[in-house]
Amino acid sequence: MDFVSHALWGGVSFGRKSYRIFLLAASISSMPDILTEGLFFILYLLNIGGMPDWEHGHPNIGDYPMFAQNLYNITHSLVIFTLVFVSFWIGLKRPVWVVASWGLHILIDIPTHSLSLFPTPFLWPLSNFKVDGIGWDNPIILTIDIIMLIFVFSLWLYPKFHRK
Repeated sequence: MDFVSHALWGGVSFGRKSYRIFLLAASISSMPDILTEGLFFILYLLNIGGMPDWEHGHPNIGDYPMFAQNLYNITHSLVIFTLVFVSFWIGLKRPVWVVASWGLHILIDIPTHSLSLFPTPFLWPLSNFKVDGIGWDNPIILTIDIIMLIFVFSLWLYPKFHRK
């Protein structure tokens, strides 16, 4: 999914208590893509780190140097996410639900990424299994995503505006 949709889904799912928590959940939810594809693009523009060129379209993760592939694996692994989430829970003696927006990002990516472009390594480092989903850039997937976001935000915001 695109990082804006990830931010909106994370915010509406785990940040409805306040505007500040919404922004935190949205940021956490979009962070896996910003830390990887955003960083990769900046490194490409600066000609640093051996990033592949974009002359023939968006490169696949296998075209990137190993450090970039490992960063993608770490940020898109449900195994790593679970370890971090449980660590917060143990350390703070309560679940930090806003962090779950990272897990939601991964769950959304599994069916919306194909094997041809950044498949989601959700079981890494335990397994290299990946799902061949329908790419998020498919017009049908984009349309469904937009309709669902409008519907969910309407359900959330309607009572707030209707009371006033």
